[in-house]
Amino acid sequence: MRKLVKPELLAPAGNMEKLRMALLYGADAVYLGGKIFGLRAFASNFSLDEMKEAVQFAHSLRRKVYVTVNIFAHNEDLKELPDYLQALQDIQVDALLISDLGIWSIARQVVPDMPLHVSTQANTTNWAGVRAWEQMGASRVVLARELSFAEMKEIGSRTEVELEAFVHGAMCISYSGRCWLSSYLTGRDGNRGACAQVCRWEFGLTEKNRPGEVYDVAEDERGTYIMNSKDLCLLPYLPELMGAGICSFKIEGRMKSAHYAASVASVYRRAIDACWEAPDRFAVKQEWLDELGKVSHRPYTTGFALGKPDADAQVYATSSYLQTHEFVGLVKKWEAGRLTVEQRNNMKAGEELEVFCPDGSLGKLVLQAMRDRDGISIDCAPHAQQIFTCAADEPIPVSSILRRKIK
Repeated sequence: MRKLVKPELLAPAGNMEKLRMALLYGADAVYLGGKIFGLRAFASNFSLDEMKEAVQFAHSLRRKVYVTVNIFAHNEDLKELPDYLQALQDIQVDALLISDLGIWSIARQVVPDMPLHVSTQANTTNWAGVRAWEQMGASRVVLARELSFAEMKEIGSRTEVELEAFVHGAMCISYSGRCWLSSYLTGRDGNRGACAQVCRWEFGLTEKNRPGEVYDVAEDERGTYIMNSKDLCLLPYLPELMGAGICSFKIEGRMKSAHYAASVASVYRRAIDACWEAPDRFAVKQEWLDELGKVSHRPYTTGFALGKPDADAQVYATSSYLQTHEFVGLVKKWEAGRLTVEQRNNMKAGEELEVFCPDGSLGKLVLQAMRDRDGISIDCAPHAQQIFTCAADEPIPVSSILRRKIK
């Protein structure tokens, strides 16, 4: 019988700032990629030195760092692998995420004591597959996104290894990310980290006897985005996930912003805590939904969790994003009534901004008495990552986010 545990909140970390924000805003662990062997080639990713710093920071907070080694490797990819695996062990990362059986085999030989997690790209969709990975030494299996709660629950009841599932973020049109569209149409292989997101392109319909004539698949003059999935959001269903035996709730988004990492981690942190304390009384708070609406996202869907998705799971008219607020500044310090801010978007004196703190609380700040780094009075902060100070009577925590409502 599987013992239910309070789930870990696992957040994406595309670079050092996103890692720090995810952890400070409530994540128990982060997953990240190095410069090689990961499936997000266009994220900033981490050098080995940066990874070492990341692990030290996470461990100082008693949090964990998992590293993706989840490409589908070709022969030439394997040359650097043993040294890379050894370096990751020396850095003391907490686990590796792997999808390729060859990489798994080499990892078992080179770093036999390293916990290995089966990546979602391995497409594990049944209890027999989970058992097979467990017999090969898996510490955890990340389930495919294409599973319902009922299927997850059966897997949980028939296996013992840790189970992880995605609860929030972008969905892939292909089976758990194993896609050949990008490679076929652009030469960029999504299975080796270079996806061009072809599924977000605007497609039309052609008929072979009418070359040059393009018809919309849906009745819309802009074409149609027939493979453009909505984003996953399982916030209302945390009790079902816990009841299925899922021990790690995973947020997608290594290519997303630090604002996204902080906001989504904060919401799920508060929701997990509330659900674990009283699952029978769990209810989604409007403030959580409001927070998820403030960051860049597509309309939300439950994916496969409640059964096979229907046509409503796609966005047909556009591939653009929704968001109600924009990230304009990051708090670096408060001292003696002055707030030091790093600019992320143009700000002007007199603006009223929302303050989003690491504990999830909200406040207000009116920009007054702005000064540049030399103490000279200014009326705006137009330069990227410009450091300035402003008046603030009450302390505001370091790493708080300043944002404004998009009109």
